[in-house]
Amino acid sequence: MQTTLLNTAPNFNEPGRQFFRDFSPGDEFYEALIDAHNGLSDEQSEALNARLILLLANHIGDLRVLREALQAAKATA
Repeated sequence: MQTTLLNTAPNFNEPGRQFFRDFSPGDEFYEALIDAHNGLSDEQSEALNARLILLLANHIGDLRVLREALQAAKATA
């Protein structure tokens, strides 16, 4: 069994808030992500995605986790 650092289980939450279903906070994030793209051109959407990836990668910070995430994303592309 291979050890992984990448958490692929649902992990969305909002401190101090309880949700009826485990997937609800993930749905809220997805809705916010779609809303952030509304009104943008394709080029602007691509730039938004690139900036978001870099911001979140910086937040994660652990290069081992980031490498696993890149590998997992590429494997399903």
